[in-house]
Amino acid sequence: MGKGDRKTAKGKRYNASYGNSRPHAVTKAAGVAAAPVVKKAASKSVAKKAVKKTAA
Repeated sequence: MGKGDRKTAKGKRYNASYGNSRPHAVTKAAGVAAAPVVKKAASKSVAKKAVKKTAA
């Protein structure tokens, strides 16, 4: 688990590669929030028929 291990962050630094152990740091713009994605609700409405029960 040292310099030669490519599955660790230390090994990634030694080998000059990136991956899950050493992801690239993504810089975001300060003070800018992304707009949330709004999903539309299903617009299908099924009308239920009233069932008349008869006394037997």
